[in-house]
Amino acid sequence: METSILIRNHVTIRGSGHQPMLFAHGFGCSQQMWRFITSAFETDYRLILFDYVGSGSSQLSAYNPDRYNNLNGYAQDVLDICTALDLTDIIFVGHSVSCMIGLLASLKAPERFSRLILIGPSPCYINDGAEYVGGFNRTDIEELLLTMEKNYIGWANFLAPVVINDPAQPELTQELSESFCSTDPLIARQFAQVTFLSDNRLDIAKSTVPGLVLQCTQDLIAPLEVGMYVHQHLRDSQLILLNATGHCPHLSAPQETIQAINAYLQPSQGLNGR
Repeated sequence: METSILIRNHVTIRGSGHQPMLFAHGFGCSQQMWRFITSAFETDYRLILFDYVGSGSSQLSAYNPDRYNNLNGYAQDVLDICTALDLTDIIFVGHSVSCMIGLLASLKAPERFSRLILIGPSPCYINDGAEYVGGFNRTDIEELLLTMEKNYIGWANFLAPVVINDPAQPELTQELSESFCSTDPLIARQFAQVTFLSDNRLDIAKSTVPGLVLQCTQDLIAPLEVGMYVHQHLRDSQLILLNATGHCPHLSAPQETIQAINAYLQPSQGLNGR
């Protein structure tokens, strides 16, 4: 069972430390997206990277539309890996949709997690009147999903620069677009629907695991109001505002991301969270 899960999710383990640091990639991505920051933590932690079923080099034959019809299916991927490797005291590092996936996993098995590091989290991408700014109207999301069905390559080429939002690094936009295009369109379409139509606002306050919210400036996917909302509703949380623009600071601003994580995990060695 352990071996099959590690193969299913293409689990990679490295680092010489003892405490596990589990990295969970965002929508349309893979564990490869962490490559600019992981080396900074290899000495002090045991790093575990993986691909969700349907992403990266995971076992595509394991994809089940019923299981992955909501974020709990992906949270179960995380918990399966934790069980297979007998992980406890985990520092969970999640990007984008993985922030809520990690939160759901921690609600199901809080005893396994010690910290949640949330990069660009969003509990709900859709605006809800004056009470909540998610960044998108529902019609925006519906049009996005419709475009995926009609012109997947065009959709990927449109969304990638919106996500990266850093014209000075066009190679990152190209990489993300290629990552989107390497995913099975049907799987990507369902994952996108699950991602953008989920509403996990009520789940945030249930968490008992301390967390860090890393919020970029000019993030068109998860704007500042969303990061503030998560920080305000997540108990025992810190918020660090990054100078980096876009939604992927681990790619576009790796050193600033590393510094922010270290400032949270080892305050004596970095700037205090602000």
